[in-house]
Amino acid sequence: MTRTGSARAGLRGWGGVTGMAVACALTASLTLLPLSRGGAGSFDVGVSGPGTATAVPVRAGDCKDPEASLQPSIADGPSIAKIKARGKLIAGVDQNSFRWGYRNRETGRLEGFDIDLVRAIAQDILGDPDKVIFRAIPTNQRIAALENDRVDVVVRTMTINCSRLDQVSFSTAYFQAGQQVLAPKDSPITGYDKSLAGKRVCTAEGSTAYEALEKQSFGAVFKDEHDGTEADEDRLTVPNQLDCLVRLQLGEVDAVVTDNALAAGQAAQDPAIALKGDKPFTTEYYGVATKHGANDLVARVNHVLVDYRRGGADSPWMVSYRKWLATGLPGITAPPAPKYRSN
Repeated sequence: MTRTGSARAGLRGWGGVTGMAVACALTASLTLLPLSRGGAGSFDVGVSGPGTATAVPVRAGDCKDPEASLQPSIADGPSIAKIKARGKLIAGVDQNSFRWGYRNRETGRLEGFDIDLVRAIAQDILGDPDKVIFRAIPTNQRIAALENDRVDVVVRTMTINCSRLDQVSFSTAYFQAGQQVLAPKDSPITGYDKSLAGKRVCTAEGSTAYEALEKQSFGAVFKDEHDGTEADEDRLTVPNQLDCLVRLQLGEVDAVVTDNALAAGQAAQDPAIALKGDKPFTTEYYGVATKHGANDLVARVNHVLVDYRRGGADSPWMVSYRKWLATGLPGITAPPAPKYRSN
């Protein structure tokens, strides 16, 4: 199929040109937008100070097991106190990732696997799953949103790794994912291998996919000419991961590298594209991110996750998985087991 033909086939998954216009409009904004729920407006966000836990935050230099987090606790501290005084949890989320965090066009309500977890955190801290202010943040602004006190938590398919532990703190892992290649079904690309040579590959800025390509690109073209400068073209490295799907559908890139969990949702949106390769080429874990050193909030989220995992096949985690993810990511029988630090 020609590039034009591939683009047209991809557009069918979005309802043609109208769907593409909607997708572009959703991803055009690069600012933090407060997404109100139930009449809630934007709030003044105070600085989240360190919690009461005595553990010293892990830093990248001495990081050996990044998924190990603080022990669960229900103790209040400065971060929890600010949330309770405000009466709302402010969560940084995605509104464009199908089945993870997206806005239902019929109801206007944010839905998805990550959204369910945000509501569970609000329920535990504030006694009401709807006491949340959702703020849509691009992939490349997740850390800045926490550092600048725009949000209390980021629940947005964010991979836990050592390099990020210098900037934010993480809960225990709530999902296991991995990087994989997404391309048109009729593409000669076979996976994360030499078939990428000379191909234009799109990733999100600040993503682990971009880091993977920096280490091993197989000859793929994945950097914009002025990448990382004010003149950045944002063609191959983009602010928001969904921008890559739009470019793939338009034929502007040949493939996308992203988390298989996100890619599965995108493939479900568009029957003309598919995951390439038998399995992900990395193993990564998503965590709830907080401002660096907000230990009381990290420990409280870990407490929420204990209950969220409990119950086997009937646990809230498994119920949410079956509702949102099982179709695209079948075969998962349990959430990842938590790891805790000893100090």
